[in-house]
Amino acid sequence: MKAFNTFDAGLRRNLLILFTAGLLFWSSISSLLPTLPLYIDDVGASKQEIGIVMGSFAIGLLLSRPMLGRLADKDGRKIVLLIGTIVAAIAPFGYLATQSIPLLILVRIFHGISVAAFTTGYSALIADLAPGETRGEIIGYMTLATPLGLAIGPALGGYLEATSGYGILFLFCAELGFVALLGIVQVTNPPVQTQQQTEGNDRNFWQILSSPRVKVPTIVMLLVGLSLGAVHTFVSLFLKSTNVDFNGGLFFTASAISSFSIRVFAGKASDRFGRGLFITFGIFCYVLALILLWQAHSVIFFLLAAIAEGAGGGTLISMMITMMADRSLPQERGQIFALCIAGLDLGIAIAAPLLGIIAEQVGYRDMFGYGAASTSVALVLFLTQSSKNLSNSLRFALGLAPDAYALNNLKVRSEEL
Repeated sequence: MKAFNTFDAGLRRNLLILFTAGLLFWSSISSLLPTLPLYIDDVGASKQEIGIVMGSFAIGLLLSRPMLGRLADKDGRKIVLLIGTIVAAIAPFGYLATQSIPLLILVRIFHGISVAAFTTGYSALIADLAPGETRGEIIGYMTLATPLGLAIGPALGGYLEATSGYGILFLFCAELGFVALLGIVQVTNPPVQTQQQTEGNDRNFWQILSSPRVKVPTIVMLLVGLSLGAVHTFVSLFLKSTNVDFNGGLFFTASAISSFSIRVFAGKASDRFGRGLFITFGIFCYVLALILLWQAHSVIFFLLAAIAEGAGGGTLISMMITMMADRSLPQERGQIFALCIAGLDLGIAIAAPLLGIIAEQVGYRDMFGYGAASTSVALVLFLTQSSKNLSNSLRFALGLAPDAYALNNLKVRSEEL
């Protein structure tokens, strides 16, 4: 926390408001993780339809991210943060208003825009504010809002669903989104830096995506998204089918506590040891979590899987954001974050309907086995393709070499262009 003491009062206030809004936002979103699949099940949906409704959330993310990334770079980060919190405050009323599967799909797509907007604006603004030498530490601390929200939300959501019903639950989600909006209104939006403006802004979607500094991280995030979508969509239903006495809300809470615990030191450590080592560790944790779910027959297996899943998310996502901040100029940062995280969105979008079909055929247990296989491919890809050649990739991924694509050396940028 020493880095925060070097900031002026205005910057500290900005970061505190951002953190609080992030906590409220993620509490709102995550309160539906263990409860919405059960709600969709209660209205008579099949396993495949549950997967389609839950996965359609990622369609909203995918369709809106490129536009929101450009908007963040052109008009500032605050406007996309406002969009994210407004949608989070409105969308829960849609669930309250209908039990029709097609309409629930549309509501879920709309709700997905909230996460696309909020994560793009939040990540880009923090990366703008954080000095390069302490970037990992600042991003690590500020992204603690996500696991804290993911710990609070599912526990509250599960409690409200059990004691008060779905109506109160959806109203609670909307209220959290509205209070987050009130916080974002107070954020001071610094202007986006414009050094080398033409160099950063004349590159289109496909040019940025085909760049080696962006392409491999995006594919890795896509493959990880498959496993993340499997866990978030089906773990509550899998628990219900096994009759193991372990609540889906408790799974996500345990996962969030694990994520929080590891982020406390991972960000600062990455400033010293590099981002690659922690990204490798994060992917490995996802593989381990899926293997544990595949073999789970008792509470201890589900608990260990939750801890591993949380450790994976706590390192991989925050370190991937930090690595992409290292690899981007300020005026293109919104677009690059949007593209990289869109890989995760696409994986989640594919996961729910695809793995829903697999679950219908072979059951939830073997479905998690398929997820472990796809995430293992992501691990191999990062170990072998994360830098300019195989040797550099292995060294970077194991924390033995710096990131060859980091833009603190402008020669790297000129070579790429």
